[in-house]
Amino acid sequence: MHYDTIIIGAGLSGLAAGIRLAYFDQKVCVLEKHWTIGGLNSFYRLRGRDHDVGLHAITNFAKAGTKTGPLSKLLRQLRMSWDDFSLCEQNGSSVVFPGAKLRFDNDFSLLESEIAEHFPAQIDAFRRLHQFLLDFNELDLSQKAVSARETVSSYLSDPLLVDMLFCPLMFYGSARADDMDLNQFVIMYKSIFMEGFGRPFKGVRPIMKALVKKYRGLGGELKLRAGVEEIVVEDGRAVGVKLENGEELTADRVLSSAGLAETASLCGDGIPVPTEERLPGVVTFNEMIDVIDVQPADLGHEETIIFYCESEQFHYRKPNEPCDLQSGIICSPNNFRYDEQLPEGVMRITALANHDYWLSLPDDEYQAAKEEWTRKIRDAALRHLPDYREHILDTDAFTPRTIRRFTSHVNGCVYGAPVKRLDGTTGIDRLYLCGTDQGFLGIIGSMLSGITMANNHCLMS
Repeated sequence: MHYDTIIIGAGLSGLAAGIRLAYFDQKVCVLEKHWTIGGLNSFYRLRGRDHDVGLHAITNFAKAGTKTGPLSKLLRQLRMSWDDFSLCEQNGSSVVFPGAKLRFDNDFSLLESEIAEHFPAQIDAFRRLHQFLLDFNELDLSQKAVSARETVSSYLSDPLLVDMLFCPLMFYGSARADDMDLNQFVIMYKSIFMEGFGRPFKGVRPIMKALVKKYRGLGGELKLRAGVEEIVVEDGRAVGVKLENGEELTADRVLSSAGLAETASLCGDGIPVPTEERLPGVVTFNEMIDVIDVQPADLGHEETIIFYCESEQFHYRKPNEPCDLQSGIICSPNNFRYDEQLPEGVMRITALANHDYWLSLPDDEYQAAKEEWTRKIRDAALRHLPDYREHILDTDAFTPRTIRRFTSHVNGCVYGAPVKRLDGTTGIDRLYLCGTDQGFLGIIGSMLSGITMANNHCLMS
């Protein structure tokens, strides 16, 4: 079978790219090795309850009818409606360090006023930094990587404030240890601090289903349980794929959301990209979900997300221990401004994880270790929460092993490789990247990555 474009991966990026191309009458096939869609942002049902895999919140929030911004652009490009996302605003979130707290919500003025109150000597410098970030063109795909820490620290002289600004942006988008590329810092700064958090009442499931419905309605083909064994390259050009079941598909071009290192492996490591530019990431997470028999607000917890750090200096790196208990994320999906409330309380807690430990554990030790560290992660987070343990109805958790199983990401890393390929090129003709290793971040960013790479490479060539 021959296609105009084959897309590897039925996550948000791959499906968005598929929709965009199908609008222009391309014959498109999206291949997914697993039995369900979603990739890093999938969903599952366990013991009678529906869970989101990766969704804490959707960044780049915008109210219905907004004409500018990433979400508005996304809806125009995919010709979808605001009702397909139906985002509800957060209550409000915070960054908490020893002796310091900064609150923020979807109104940037709150964060600015918090910095003015708690870091008065830094507020003028922060406003200059803010203007620089506003003027920065993070969508310039030709730019080179620049250290965000060096740039931000050239404006702000208080290392605590620098760490507090980086903490949520790193947790929600950095593949680099202890730093970010400047363009990715800008993307996350604008999407979290300026636009803010929202969430659909029913989580990511209706968004994924709306994407598949749109894609199939336009004639796009979706193959599940269709893992790619090899990207076929002839004379330096991608000409198709060979599936794990032996089936061969040809195409004018291939768009991969698998990640650069993973895509290189599918090409027999024949991608002509310097080794140091395609090293896999090492920053990843454990996450646990507690279902409780009360609403968090009934226990006095009304914040949507808390990013916390217990140490004087924030370290965002692979920990020496199985998990880093010194920092983390606490998210309650209940604490958004829904028209009605979720039927049960939910607490999601995330901690940095050592991928070597989790990936090398013998099978007979894995479950016990997961339960032990789930308990430790919860206990560490309870320093910032009411003690809800007596209300727990059910618990589930994932580790880097889970991430690797369902995404095939090397090292089980959520955000992929530290070095991004902003223009999506791979050095092989007609083989392009979208998604995690292209570099647009977050749920909205992932879809815009698919759309942008489709526009730039699959509609222009």
